[in-house]
This record gives sequence, C-alpha cells and structure tokens, in this order.
Amino acid sequence: MKKSILLAACAALAAVASAAVAGADVSAIVALTAHSLFGLDPQVLGLVLAAAPAAVGYERKNAGGGDGGGVDASAAVLEVKKLVEAMGRGFEEFKTTNDNMIKAKADGKALSDFEAKLDKIDKDLTSLSEAKSAIDAALAKLNRPALGGAGEGAGDLAAEVKSFNDYRRSLANAPGHVSEVTTEQYVAYKSAFMSFARKGNLEMLTDAERKAMSAGVDSDGGYLLPTPMVGRIIQRVYETSPIRQIASVQTISTDALEGINDLDEASAGWVGETSARNDTNTPQVGKYRIEAHEMYAQPKATQKLLDDAAVDIEAWLSGKVSDKFTRVENAAFITGNGVSKPRGFADYPTAATADATRAWGTLEHIKTGANGAFASSNPGDVLFDLIGAFKAHFLANARWVTRREIITLVRKFKDQQNGYLWQPGLQAGQPDRLLGYPIVNAQDMPAAATGSLSLAFGDFQAGYQIVDRIGIRVLRDPYTSKPYVKFYSTKRTGGGVLDFEAIKFLNFSA
Repeated sequence: MKKSILLAACAALAAVASAAVAGADVSAIVALTAHSLFGLDPQVLGLVLAAAPAAVGYERKNAGGGDGGGVDASAAVLEVKKLVEAMGRGFEEFKTTNDNMIKAKADGKALSDFEAKLDKIDKDLTSLSEAKSAIDAALAKLNRPALGGAGEGAGDLAAEVKSFNDYRRSLANAPGHVSEVTTEQYVAYKSAFMSFARKGNLEMLTDAERKAMSAGVDSDGGYLLPTPMVGRIIQRVYETSPIRQIASVQTISTDALEGINDLDEASAGWVGETSARNDTNTPQVGKYRIEAHEMYAQPKATQKLLDDAAVDIEAWLSGKVSDKFTRVENAAFITGNGVSKPRGFADYPTAATADATRAWGTLEHIKTGANGAFASSNPGDVLFDLIGAFKAHFLANARWVTRREIITLVRKFKDQQNGYLWQPGLQAGQPDRLLGYPIVNAQDMPAAATGSLSLAFGDFQAGYQIVDRIGIRVLRDPYTSKPYVKFYSTKRTGGGVLDFEAIKFLNFSA
C-alpha cells in the first residue's frame, strides 16, 4: 500500500475525530472524506470509513452524547495499529533516503533530488504522527475522569453543588457568612441560567427562575457558570493545551498560590564519639508567589440563533469559550511576561552555568554552536549535553518541548553507532521520542533565530506550576454589538517556574 495513500487515510481519520470534538456535522465530514479519497485503493477508503464511527463514537461518548453508537473499542484500536504500521514504514523510507543523501554528499553528487524527496517524506511523517496523536487522544478520553463534576449521578450532583458553593465563598468578602446553596436551589439555578442565556431579560423569566438566578449573582457583574459547563470548558482547554498536560496544575480559591522553596539542604557529616562538633550550614528558604491573572473570551451569536430551540446553548458557549482560552493560555505559559498574564518558562533569564553555581531564579541553557541553527558537525551532541546537565531525579519524568520545525531538524540526527536519535511512537498511546524521551509539539515556542530558546527539556511537572482560580463568570451583553449578543466570560489563571533546576534550554547561538 503506498505511503501517500496511507497518509491521506490517516489525515482523513484525524479530521473526522477533530470534527467530532468540535461538534461539527460528522456525516458531512465523512462524505467529504470519501469524495477526497475517490479513486484510491478501496481497502484504504474502507479503512477510513470504518474508523470514522469509532472515532466519532468515542468523542461523543465522552461529551455526553450517548454511548457512541455501540462501537466496539477493538475496532478503534485496530485502526490505530494500522496507522502505527504506516508510520513505521514511513520512517524506514525516511532513513533509507537520508542515508543515501549522506552517501551522495560524500561522493560529491547532486543532492537536490534527495532533498526534495526527504522533505516530502518528512512532512508525511509529521502528518502521520499528528494524526496518530489525535486518535490516541480520542481513545485516552475513555479512561479520563470528567473534570468539574460534569456527570449525572447523585454523587456527581453533590460534587457540583459543593464546587458551586466553594466558588461563591471564594468571591465573598466574608467567606464565613455566605449561606450554602442547597441541591434544589442549585438545580433551579442551572435551569434558570440557560433560560437567561437564551432570552437575556430577567423580566422574561418566570418568578421562580428570577428567584433562582439570585444564587449565582456575581458582585462584579454577570453570573457564575454552572459547574458542569465549567468542567467541560476546563476539560477541553486541558485536552488542547500541551503545557497543561505536562505541568503541575493547582486549583485555588484565593488570588495567588504562595509557598516555600527549600533551596538547600542542612549540612551533616560523620564524627567520632569524643570529637568536636562544628556548626553546620543552615538551609536557605525562599518564598514563591504565583498570581492568578484574569483572562477573557467574548464569543457572540445573533439573538435569532439563540432563539432557535434546536441550538444547544450550553455546548456552543462552552466550546467557544474553551477555544479562546486555549489560544490565550498556550502562548502565555511559554512566553508570557508575567504582566497581567502568566509568566512563561521561556521568559525567565538563562545562563550557561551549572546548577551548583547558578543563581536561583535563572534557568540554564546550553548553546547549540551555531547562530539560529544546530552545529554543522555532530549536531546531536548538544542534546546529550543537555540531558547530562540534569540531576538524576528529574530525568524520570523529563520530556522535550519544541516546535514542529525543530523536530524536522533533529529527525535527521544520528549517534556514533549510526542510529537515529528520533524514533516514532510505534505503539498505541506512545509518543514520538528523542533519545528515549517524549517530544511535545508546542508551536508557541520561539522560532529558531540567533539566541532563541527554541527547545526546552526537563521535568515540567516539577518545574512549572499553573494555578486556576475556581469558577468562570459570564456577563451577557446584547447592546454593544447589535445584532449580536456577546457573552463576556472571564477566568483567572496564572503560571510560573517553581524549580529552576527542573527545566533547561538549548540556546541557538554559537
């Protein structure tokens, strides 16, 4: 089966899964897929169309849209297996072409044909890898608990009420005097909130609905989102934010997360029974504070759309808000400057000094040996140097974070035994790896340029802390952008480096 056909199949499969996540008309996507693959190998077309229900079923099942049409889990796993096999064959072709190009260069032959072919294979491998990641994510959602108590059982409802009351207390000036909302009041508030989101006028609600709305009034304006909507937004942001998936995330009810850093260890030593005891060093203690900053999303829709009973307002609002939040967060957690936004790990000062002598608050970098690029000779050596700069306990959970363009470069690197440093994830659920460590594709990392910090490595769960203040508030605005109704939604999030020995960079400079 030709690689290009397999690539088309995998890309189409990923498109179907992505459409399901976004709530699009999947049947139309499947039809488009069939049209785009018309004339290809019938076996491949059958593969795509057979896998589509599995991908859609898993997406809808997790989103609360039913049981996925009774799809057998083994069917989806089989499709991932086929996709993995295609990646393996593609990587073998990549290695063969790259080896031939190296030999041709040594023999003084023209390289243009090899370079063009290698570039095409590289792009195909990238697409295959991203398609596999999309399917892996869909399957992983089966075993991932819902965030924010979005379930429907009695226990889930109790958790929703508790979370809602926690949020109300966090917004109050005197938390001890906030009355608890009962389960009955909370259920009534959820129903009234959805009516208000459609109609936009409290006078158009029933007396019971207006009374119920008072439970979620925010003193700063607007209303508190019901817990299930908050949970769905947080879950979708998590699933589309590469940094949230690898960093430490803490939910707080105050304005900031504060704590103590133990920067050193108390001295100790061996001594004889009657020998003199000298004074030992006192460990240094530092304090950190990560503030939760306000970010907003402002999706809008026409009143006509909101009046349409067939439109799922809850799904529409949570989808739009989560998409906006994700784009804002992704950049801030990497390059944010900490002014009214999280401070990204790539914004901190760096120095080419080891942990023992580097000041706390500064991250370490190792130079690549060339401005805006890797060194022309033995370019992979610097990757080994970067790993070697870490203390052993950080390596167990370490991973690479970089852009797609950098992955393209390191894919060609070899070790002294002529083996490739990059290896595709040839098992379901397993990521691509570089020198045995997972690679996270984050396009918000700086592009390669002189002095850029375009590749990071380390234990991000130990090194980077994300804080979320509980809850999301919404202000409905039908006036300032007629004929649209805007839903001004705000959430407070922060981020910062906790351990300055846990994350290090490659500095693309000579």
